[in-house]
Amino acid sequence: MEFTHAKSDRPGEGYKHIGLGGTFAGAIILFTFGGLMIDRWLGFTPLFTLVGTGVGSVLGFLNVYWKIQAEIDEQRRKKK
Repeated sequence: MEFTHAKSDRPGEGYKHIGLGGTFAGAIILFTFGGLMIDRWLGFTPLFTLVGTGVGSVLGFLNVYWKIQAEIDEQRRKKK
């Protein structure tokens, strides 16, 4: 089996995807922390922490999905 490497137009293009992973993780951490702070303020134990984690996960995923879709669309336009 032979492995081939995809050639890119610019060096270091993969760092864009590493940044997307950081964005995804950051959204989860930010919303979880926000939910934890609301729980401490209102006295609810896990409610808003769980809601914040869920919201952060969904929004982080959608952000990554939309950015990758935009990149795919841009590559398709360049081919035409």
